[in-house]
Amino acid sequence: MSASPQAVAHMEARRRLALATALATHRLWRRLDQDNLYQSWLGLMGDVIALVVASQMRAAQMTDPWLLRLLGPENEDRPDAGRLIPAAFAGVDGAGRPLADVLRAPVWTALRMLTQGRPIVQALVSGQALLDAIVQTAVADTGRAADSVGMTARPSVTGYIRVVEAGACSRCIVLAGAEYQTDRAFLRHPRCKCGMEPVTRDHTPDVPSPKRLVDQMSEVQRRKTFGVAGAKALAEGADLGQLVNARRGMQSASVLGGRAVTTTEGTVRGEFRRQEFRRLRAEGAIPRSRSMRGFRPTRARLMPEEIYRRADDREHAVRLLREHGYIA
Repeated sequence: MSASPQAVAHMEARRRLALATALATHRLWRRLDQDNLYQSWLGLMGDVIALVVASQMRAAQMTDPWLLRLLGPENEDRPDAGRLIPAAFAGVDGAGRPLADVLRAPVWTALRMLTQGRPIVQALVSGQALLDAIVQTAVADTGRAADSVGMTARPSVTGYIRVVEAGACSRCIVLAGAEYQTDRAFLRHPRCKCGMEPVTRDHTPDVPSPKRLVDQMSEVQRRKTFGVAGAKALAEGADLGQLVNARRGMQSASVLGGRAVTTTEGTVRGEFRRQEFRRLRAEGAIPRSRSMRGFRPTRARLMPEEIYRRADDREHAVRLLREHGYIA
């Protein structure tokens, strides 16, 4: 069998959501005051963040219904076991940085170009292009993180297979059909729209391999994807894996240079904060008479991919995901 229709539809729905969010932020970007770029963007950022967070929440909310349709209930006696908490995934980019910080970059890019003597139109186009990349990647990363956590929370899921969209770049094509353990972070690049499909004992999709994808491409598509020289090399029998360095330009969301990747989201309110308060009170570090008002966790909140990197095994990963407020 090939990638299931549910997996393809799930990936396409998230792609449309990310694109719609980017188009909505374009309309806000066009409201910038060209005589006061920075201050006017700060005034618009609240609306931009609200748009992106709402889409991130929607992307995370898609996971549980998709897995239920695809695999059925994991535990009929406890259908809500391992339920995702969508709010835990929103408000940050794939590296755990607050959206309020990341979304300043487009206007900085525009201002830098202006100081270099570039026309205002060119500066605004460059800023909007960066905004587009940030927004689409943030929404897609949230969806993939939720998918990954949702699969990890299901004991029947042993891994996932990368599902590559039609018209994908060469870096993604060469990874098509690759199977990974659930604790392996998803390799992606900015604006990457690829998805994943779970593998269980009864569900093993046979998605097209890189060679099959390339064989199905027209000459024009090959030139667009691999370049003229690359397409010629493939026609002459070049090895696809050697032609395309799959790691170039690819990274795992939330894994940066081996540093512990954390987020401050959910530490002021949310499930992580509540669980930390209960844990510290149970350990006697907080008096039982104290309320949760004003409490801020002292322990850093890890991003999902950082949890996978640290966990000794799947059971440990699930426990950490629950402790850090990603699943209930």
